[in-house]
Amino acid sequence: MAGAPRPGLALPLILKGGLLKPRAGGLVLRSLQAQVRRHLEREWFGSPPHRWALSSPRPEGLAAHPHDPRPVDADQGRKVLTGAFILPGGFLRLGETGDPFDTPSPSRRFAVHLHRFDWLPDLMAAGPEAPRLALRLLADWRRVFGRWNGFSWSGECLERRVFHLACAAKALSLEASDAEISAMTLDLARQARQLLKASDAPDRRLERAVVVAIAGCALAGKPGERLIAAAMPRVGQTLDAVVLADGGHASRSPEAGLELLFDLLTLDDALGQRGRPSPEALTRAIDRLSSAVRFFTLADGHLAAFQGGEAVGPRAIAAALAHDDNGPRPPDTAPHAGYQKLQGASLQVMVDAGPPARGPMSLTACAQPAAVEILAGKDRLITSCGWSPEATGANAFRLTAAASTVSVGDGSAGHPLSGALAAGLGSWLVDGVGVVEVARQVTEAGVWLDLSHDGWRRHGLTHQRRLFLDLKADELRGEDSLIPMVARPDDGPRRYLPFAVRFHLHPDARASIARDGKSVLIRGPSNIGWWLRNDAPDVAIAPSAHFDHGQARRAGQIVLGGQVRPEKGAKIRWKLVRAADA
Repeated sequence: MAGAPRPGLALPLILKGGLLKPRAGGLVLRSLQAQVRRHLEREWFGSPPHRWALSSPRPEGLAAHPHDPRPVDADQGRKVLTGAFILPGGFLRLGETGDPFDTPSPSRRFAVHLHRFDWLPDLMAAGPEAPRLALRLLADWRRVFGRWNGFSWSGECLERRVFHLACAAKALSLEASDAEISAMTLDLARQARQLLKASDAPDRRLERAVVVAIAGCALAGKPGERLIAAAMPRVGQTLDAVVLADGGHASRSPEAGLELLFDLLTLDDALGQRGRPSPEALTRAIDRLSSAVRFFTLADGHLAAFQGGEAVGPRAIAAALAHDDNGPRPPDTAPHAGYQKLQGASLQVMVDAGPPARGPMSLTACAQPAAVEILAGKDRLITSCGWSPEATGANAFRLTAAASTVSVGDGSAGHPLSGALAAGLGSWLVDGVGVVEVARQVTEAGVWLDLSHDGWRRHGLTHQRRLFLDLKADELRGEDSLIPMVARPDDGPRRYLPFAVRFHLHPDARASIARDGKSVLIRGPSNIGWWLRNDAPDVAIAPSAHFDHGQARRAGQIVLGGQVRPEKGAKIRWKLVRAADA
């Protein structure tokens, strides 16, 4: 298939609702049902009657010009003008008259971004010649894929393509002939109607409804009104379930919340252009998401990288918050999303203090309870591997050992589905944490944070992480304990399990072990040193990786190792202190 891939107060809190081990039979049944439903949908969606139904009623023209506040890259757009498509997953050099949709893509990832039209916003910013080329590329796509194609018309590609086309259509129409406008608006209407019918991604139900509503605002007359009428009730029904009370996204990914904020801002703008007031729930969700973006933005200007979200940069964050420059200072806790922030003079700590999302919302969830990110000034020293859905085929990075937390044996506190189950349901996270207990206390001396979770219950152990950020000494102290869940007699055979406290280094940070074989000196880009003191039996620096826009960068990790008897438990204490003060 051308253009597509080949084949001051103590605050106790208990967060429940994580992933207790599901009944295998229930998962098998749900997976089979999903596969059967998708098979039937594919057969029906490709049939002539369905394709005919998507084309009626025909659009009557264009109305709103929705504005996407995401930053664009005009340089990338100018490269498209010369026939160079540089997208995640590869590049194509086709010349000024080349057709990327009738040329084999270098990878599936590249093909997804190509068919999403992710190049279109950059192209439209590239200058006066851009609309003419965009119209030609749209005609190229229509000629090869416009009727129907299982890949190009999948929700994975369709959602973003509808969004980009809705935002660009009005500008394109200024350079288009009547025939081109008619074909473009019919493309937009057909694809928006199809997006309403696709059921392949229940975790994207809200995002897809938002996109359809934006497309409806872009289209004039009855076709646009019908799309708005069909989509807005879905938006209202799902907003409060996806956008939590503290602004966290139900997936618990900070990046997912940022992306949803961009889409809701676009919808709010489009409704205003159509003379429609934004529903109260939409305005409330925008305010909450904006507050959460501020909460998750760390001292280096990037988002915290947790639960399938990468460390998105300052330019995107500034664009998302431009509508509300003087927003309130965010709190230090996000109890509904399940995160805690500790702020000192130099040190800033973000802690994953909740169970991972479950069910359909767990497609990007990571089994990394009590994981931390630590910044010293603007240096991000300790982080996670930063896995995101862009890093396709790398589900191992969703396991516990890929984050800065405790792992026991060679297992994980939860794992993604694979094989036949994943074929129907996707890579849901299962067998993960069921309960996380959190207690926070702020004193004059500093901030205490106590966490415990049951992610290692298969070994009969509870992981307890105690953190104290000393405001006067400007240091962070930690204590990681594995505690027996049930008292057991100590007269049986002795069984030991290896465990490790891991600190994944940011790619821009480096570490070295001192002569005592225990202390580790960490330096970030500022070259200010920080000692990681500890009482672990074994200390090592091992290779790691950190994902940036889906690409793995080389990094390292500090591994504090020990042995634990499930009947007795074990403990490792550590402290991060400025090297000059050590």
